[in-house]
Amino acid sequence: MKNIQDLLQHIQLDKIDKNLYTGTSISIGSPIVFGGQVLAQSLYAMSQEVDASRICHSLHSYFILPGQLDRKIIFEVENVRDGGSFSTRRVLAKQGGEIIFILSASFHSKEDGVSHQMEMPETETYENLLSWADIYEQLKGFLPPKIEKFLSIDRPITFKPTQIDNPADPQNLEPKQSVWFRINGEMQNNPLLNRCLLAYASDYNLLPTATRAHGRDLAKKEIIMASLDHSMWFHREFDINQWFLYEINSPSTANARGFTQAKIFGENGDLIASVAQEGLLRIKK
Repeated sequence: MKNIQDLLQHIQLDKIDKNLYTGTSISIGSPIVFGGQVLAQSLYAMSQEVDASRICHSLHSYFILPGQLDRKIIFEVENVRDGGSFSTRRVLAKQGGEIIFILSASFHSKEDGVSHQMEMPETETYENLLSWADIYEQLKGFLPPKIEKFLSIDRPITFKPTQIDNPADPQNLEPKQSVWFRINGEMQNNPLLNRCLLAYASDYNLLPTATRAHGRDLAKKEIIMASLDHSMWFHREFDINQWFLYEINSPSTANARGFTQAKIFGENGDLIASVAQEGLLRIKK
């Protein structure tokens, strides 16, 4: 996938029956389905079964089984409740009759109210930073094979980390990082698709942040990493055709699990969304 239109083809599912949708997958360098993909697809499916005046404000999900790239995914939407101003939906994503992913989300009609937010932290601006593609072009042939393969893949989103670690000299660093990102291309703003795309992008960069505190300790070990759950809260409407700052930190790693939390800011300083995820960080024996 080189641009955002390629990604939208996978997120916008085919409806095959009432409350029933199907979709395909594409690899981002892993042999299994990318968690952000099935998250975005599930959000799209349930949003089709909610009154258009109600927009998702929070979602909570669990990754049950690794998805297979060569098989279609079936998305079953359950109408949990429609209240006076909130609606709740649930999606079961299945392959071969087995549940691989569960998503519950709440939708809210627009209301006026008080407003405040934390300030966006000061950081290097995206104009002066290298993207993953830039890093690959400058360092290919000198990077560890897994990192080089990951960076070489075309993506519909450009990521620019504010700090580039030296893979040849791993260190135990502070478990936090800041990453700018933007979709490749332009699209018409749509509250539903904006949320699907932001949810897709939000599954990048989280678990690697949890490993930063153990760079030296894990340097010569093989790690099994997988998302276990993912939660997200959308605070404000936003223009998807802008740069976003992803501020991520990891308060804890323990019991072969890493916990991360993050905030997504628009380039104008608006706090757009908050994210939390726990993932598997298992040292392979």
